[in-house]
Amino acid sequence: MTDDDFERIARLIYQRAGIVLARHKREMVYSRLSRRLRVHGLTRFHDYLTMLEASLSRSDHDEWPAFINALTTNLTAFFREPHHFVTLENFLRERLQRQATGQRAPLRIWCAAASTGEEPYSIAMVLREVLGAAASQVELIATDIDTDALREAELGIYPFERIAKLGEQRCKRFMLRGSGSRQGQVRVRPEIKQLVRFRHLNLLDSHWDLGSGFDVIFCRNVMIYFDKQTQSRLLDRFALMLKPDGLLFAGHSENFSWLNDAFTLRGQTVYTLSRRRTEGA
Repeated sequence: MTDDDFERIARLIYQRAGIVLARHKREMVYSRLSRRLRVHGLTRFHDYLTMLEASLSRSDHDEWPAFINALTTNLTAFFREPHHFVTLENFLRERLQRQATGQRAPLRIWCAAASTGEEPYSIAMVLREVLGAAASQVELIATDIDTDALREAELGIYPFERIAKLGEQRCKRFMLRGSGSRQGQVRVRPEIKQLVRFRHLNLLDSHWDLGSGFDVIFCRNVMIYFDKQTQSRLLDRFALMLKPDGLLFAGHSENFSWLNDAFTLRGQTVYTLSRRRTEGA
């Protein structure tokens, strides 16, 4: 991989997915994309990138999903950053009280970085715990740019060590232990799986075919891979998707207060629309 090759890769992944590749990521990029070169019997990154760009005009060969998947980082876990799920539980209980007083509006939740499924399934478990059978009335959409990760998420099958943070009670209630060839694995129970609708989506797409009026948006540990301009643009779009009293959950290392005035901090990396937005200013 030459310096020119790396710069070309960085430019292409930024254009297609908004991901910023710093120079210290060079070894990671080399390791991940080398596999794609081997798949195609190539030995030079220059030739692979030429093939990649040529596939833009060909319908019979599209390497772009594999290229993006290779450079996408999927670091996730069940109930990662557990304080967020406590906030979500309180939010849902508040909504239950509103429904008791006759304010009945369907809940919509968007998990904007589903990865291999741990986050949306964690949300679904909280829905089940708080709402019971009524959880099926909530629209929970989970999207990701990585098609390989989405396939794993839709299967809902994980090594036993991946559910360490669930706790014994949730494991018994929401997981099925594998046997035979599935020994050492668990499967998400059907009543949890059916609560989540997985879809492929690139946050850089000009149009998100998701509708609007979301009560909750989870977009955690994703914005760190974007530059400030892209972050601000996405926040403006999230603001248009969120209900006036909705919540945006961000990652533990993400702080938007200084970057964009669409949101104000409500709790630990939990945001709500600013007064300027809710008043239509």
